[in-house]
Amino acid sequence: MAKLAFLGLGVMGYPMAAHLLGAGHNVTVYNRTSAKAEKWAAEIGGAHAATPREAAEGADFVMACVGNDDDLRAVVLGEDGALAGMKDGAIFVDHTSVSARVTRELAALAAAQAVGWVDAPVSGGQTGAENGQLAIMCGGDEDHFVTVKPIIAAYSKGTVHFGDVGSGQLTKMVNQICIAGAIQAVSEGLYMAMKAGLDAKKVADLVSQGAGGSWQLANRAGTMVDNEFNHGFAVDWMRKDLGIALEQGKDMGLSLPVTALVDQFYSDVQQMGGGRWDTSSLIQRFRKMNDDGF
Repeated sequence: MAKLAFLGLGVMGYPMAAHLLGAGHNVTVYNRTSAKAEKWAAEIGGAHAATPREAAEGADFVMACVGNDDDLRAVVLGEDGALAGMKDGAIFVDHTSVSARVTRELAALAAAQAVGWVDAPVSGGQTGAENGQLAIMCGGDEDHFVTVKPIIAAYSKGTVHFGDVGSGQLTKMVNQICIAGAIQAVSEGLYMAMKAGLDAKKVADLVSQGAGGSWQLANRAGTMVDNEFNHGFAVDWMRKDLGIALEQGKDMGLSLPVTALVDQFYSDVQQMGGGRWDTSSLIQRFRKMNDDGF
């Protein structure tokens, strides 16, 4: 069993850290809001630290699941950052969805002090984290990946190595692009079914069994029809991820028209007050646009 640190106890990190402790590892957590780290330690049974550096001292692996590029820099760098406390040969595992640029920047700094880096963004949302069923896409040195894989198996149903540092983040961008397009299509189809007077849930059940099926249709159609959006992955987070993907596309000289369009549709949902709604709330834009003249 390993000595671990986990930085960031949001809706994903909180259960992920718990799974590591449940697997028998020695886990110390850090969270920007210290009360949440204290709650985790009292509820789950691990330890908590006041700074990322203190959490990382002596750890074999340091995991992070924070908000964005700036949040990641904040827990990694500086006098109180994790790198200041990590020992030679330790590996930093970043589960945050961030840009490939910041991933490569921080990985280079880590390598300069003999610390490994694996970028390992996840897919599966809060439910996947709670059930230990996340899909994890990784980049980094293959030896580091092989070392890390059995540790993060505590909360994964599938973990794949895609190449050098940054490859995991690039794969996550592809994942988010595909999700955004699928949710937009499901929203259009379901709204058409409802306006046509069809039983939209029955339509979704049938379409899910054919070539039009998708995870979004199979798992979100019912709640979309029922106007239930208090679960899953928030619109604010999706816009952050799509922004990263669009910026990466720009750097690569790629046009991503559907992604750009759906990103603007999510902006409309935010203006409706739905920033914390689940991403399937795109259908609310159709309701507003067609029923209320949005």
